[in-house]
Amino acid sequence: MGKRYKEALARFDRQTYYPLDEALRLVQANATAKFDETIEAHFRLGIDPRHSDQQVRTTVMLPHGTGKQVRILAFVDEQFEESTLAAGADIIGTDEVIAKIRDGWLDFDVAIAMPPMMRKVGQIARILGPRGLMPNPKAGTVVQPADIERVIGELKAGRVEFRNDRTGNVHVPVGKASFAYDRLSENLQAVLDTVLAAKPESQKGAYIRRLTLSSTMGPGVRVEGMT
Repeated sequence: MGKRYKEALARFDRQTYYPLDEALRLVQANATAKFDETIEAHFRLGIDPRHSDQQVRTTVMLPHGTGKQVRILAFVDEQFEESTLAAGADIIGTDEVIAKIRDGWLDFDVAIAMPPMMRKVGQIARILGPRGLMPNPKAGTVVQPADIERVIGELKAGRVEFRNDRTGNVHVPVGKASFAYDRLSENLQAVLDTVLAAKPESQKGAYIRRLTLSSTMGPGVRVEGMT
């Protein structure tokens, strides 16, 4: 552990569960790295990820955005390329771009695609899928032409996709440490409401077993009242 991390640990009891607002303030105060750390919410869910009907995958619109400039890669028909760039996309998914991705280039945050382009995107599904970058209808990233401008606007403004991992955990960014506390709090509440609304009908027992907040370089703070 580094000196800064040890100092952060000394400011609270890691085994204690704190009220949501106090936990968020602790995490924000402990985000003292030389860069603007991301504040993240980590949910331990009571789902069985082996069952297809207990998957949690959806999107949340953060009221105050992520604090990150989102780079969007768009796979669209040639006739829509110009309008898609005008709507705010950063890169068009050409054959040359697909070749670059095969060679390891992944300098983008979100990929969207029109339905006819999914066959082409399928060529790199094994690369995009494990990294959470594969366009998917459930995530709202397989897009009809009429919706391109709206979806790009939402992604730039702070729409975040999340899904459970193979151990039943969900990890969601809620903003930057430099945000005003009220903005972070509103973003976090939006995330919490969305996770609760995404509870699978077949899931039994405690749904949120634990919520821990942390910053990129800081220790996690447990939140009380989640079970």
